[in-house]
Amino acid sequence: METSTAETSSTVETIKTPAYGATNSIFNGLKRMEIERHPPKADEVHIDILYCGVCHSDLHQVKNDWKNTVYPCVPGHEIVGQVLEVGSTVTKFKVGDIVGVGCMIDSCGQCKPCQQGEENYCQGPVSWTATYNGPMKPDGNGANTFGGYSTNITVKESFVLRIPDGLNLSAVAPILCAGITTYSPMKHWNVKEGDRVGIVGLGGLGHMAVKLAKALGANVTVITTSKEKQADAQAMGAHEVLISTDSAAMKQHEASFDFILNTIPDTYDITDYVSLLDLDGTVVAVGLLGEYKKPLNNMDMAMYRRSVAGSIIGGIAETQEVLDFCAKHKIMPEVQMISMQEINKAFDDLMDKEVRYRHVIDMQSLKEEEA
Repeated sequence: METSTAETSSTVETIKTPAYGATNSIFNGLKRMEIERHPPKADEVHIDILYCGVCHSDLHQVKNDWKNTVYPCVPGHEIVGQVLEVGSTVTKFKVGDIVGVGCMIDSCGQCKPCQQGEENYCQGPVSWTATYNGPMKPDGNGANTFGGYSTNITVKESFVLRIPDGLNLSAVAPILCAGITTYSPMKHWNVKEGDRVGIVGLGGLGHMAVKLAKALGANVTVITTSKEKQADAQAMGAHEVLISTDSAAMKQHEASFDFILNTIPDTYDITDYVSLLDLDGTVVAVGLLGEYKKPLNNMDMAMYRRSVAGSIIGGIAETQEVLDFCAKHKIMPEVQMISMQEINKAFDDLMDKEVRYRHVIDMQSLKEEEA
């Protein structure tokens, strides 16, 4: 197939694109709207969106739970699509390639984290630019970006991922957020064969964490309040399920984990999980972006030299790494396919914890609505 290229031009018309988004913080559901995309500049790729995952952070963002939402807000940062057009200097991709876009579409490229391939920790003036909702540190000019709840997107080549052969395209999208968000801390804290790993919460993040930790060779325990998820947890590779509301069981598991990944997205008491760590153990929060319910007691920390840490997504190279890792180990998210028109019901399911375990939007439904 011939590669189509596009040159940078200030006179090129924008591309009118149908999307679903929120217009203000008085949230009463996503509504159809029209946004504008631009044709690819020299270093950019224009992508036809095939599928987009629904992340819990999409719900937080449209509701302005973090008090940083820029409206209109078009969510979606788990994007799988096909290349429609490439800029004149693009070398990694060609028309027809199946590609992915995760949580970032830009960073400063100059700071130490960016130079080390950790763009997600960019220390530039506005930090990294999110796939939707603009720069992580608002730059004062009202900059905004629009995500994957739409039919197409234009992204810098350096922030586009290659989707490996052998992955189910309709299910791969959550790897671009849930996958990398759980894989990155496990790699950073060197989770390895034989390690005793606890995964707190068996939802969109947690179910991917179980599969990835098992593939890394760890002995995996799912820590959950939901007894009904025990069979699912074991089917995904968990060796044990610990019910966190069972105080006797929690007491029995004190000082028994080397590493705990906590995926709970809402405020909770971190001390409940600190006591489960053995000497030099670490608990990493990846679901919560906010305060814990109670302060830490350093006695609990110091006596076992325990650590409490946080982590956020992963860099572009590491995101490609987890995609390739999932292809190698035949790891796929558990998904429920929905149409774009079902997104508000999907958000209700998220709030009611009824998702098993990630929604993915078939974007053909929006394209047909457009017609």
